[in-house]
Amino acid sequence: CNPRLTREWLDGQVAAGLVTYEADADAYVLSPEAMMVLADEASPVFTARGMNAFGSMFKDVDKIKTAFRGDGGLPWGEHDHCLFKGTEWFFRTGYRTYLPSAWIPALDGVQEKLEAGARVADVGCGHGASVVVMADAYPSSRFWGFDYHRPSVETARRRAEEAGVEDRTTFEVASSKDYPGTYDLICFFDCLHDMGDPVGAATYARERLEPNGTVLLVEPFALDGRVENQTENPMAALLYTASTAICTPNSLSQEVGLGLGAQAGEARLRAVFEEAGFSSFRRATETPMNLILEARP
Repeated sequence: CNPRLTREWLDGQVAAGLVTYEADADAYVLSPEAMMVLADEASPVFTARGMNAFGSMFKDVDKIKTAFRGDGGLPWGEHDHCLFKGTEWFFRTGYRTYLPSAWIPALDGVQEKLEAGARVADVGCGHGASVVVMADAYPSSRFWGFDYHRPSVETARRRAEEAGVEDRTTFEVASSKDYPGTYDLICFFDCLHDMGDPVGAATYARERLEPNGTVLLVEPFALDGRVENQTENPMAALLYTASTAICTPNSLSQEVGLGLGAQAGEARLRAVFEEAGFSSFRRATETPMNLILEARP
């Protein structure tokens, strides 16, 4: 990087309290905590690359303005490409940290199925971050990733090859209501609220489950009740912002256009699955970023 611009930028970070300046050594220093967030891709809290998602909002400001002045719709695929890689990295570290160690074990009997060999569908798979994590953790199982955004599916195939799990993963272009096959586990990772017809997607998933199958629903953390969420959820300001520019416009651009938004909360999500015909719905676990929900027919 250009030395003069880098120093100017670093001085600004020092003024903001994010970086420390050691005058005697003329050195700029990151704290260990900041290193985990900004400089260590293996860290469970690394989010530096995830900031591409917020960069896309600035690049797409005219499109977002048009959505506000029109019908509210802005399809996922019409966003700047920064959104797609930013979303991958924003959630990737959480999937890598929690999915095999906490989320799958919290589901009723699912880990045993995956260890023995199961069929798993990841609907709305994006760049395949969650598929790659599961395929690496459960080599006896087979995984299918489906997404209606073709460039993301192509990237997901590359990610699987890079991780060495291409022999047990398949990625196909398909919507949430027309993917083929039947599965022991069907997953929706941080995507159901983006869909125009989440009830239809949940109904289709129920039809595609094997007997005693399970749906794993991972959604952004939210509290039930608008006021409670606004005042008591520390993630709400961030997630409402993303939902306003990305998630809700995508839903409004599709058929039905329910517009759940990224802050739907457990009660509204439960209502979606009950309307879709599921008899069991529970919160399996949670993190500060996500609700991990289990649905069974």
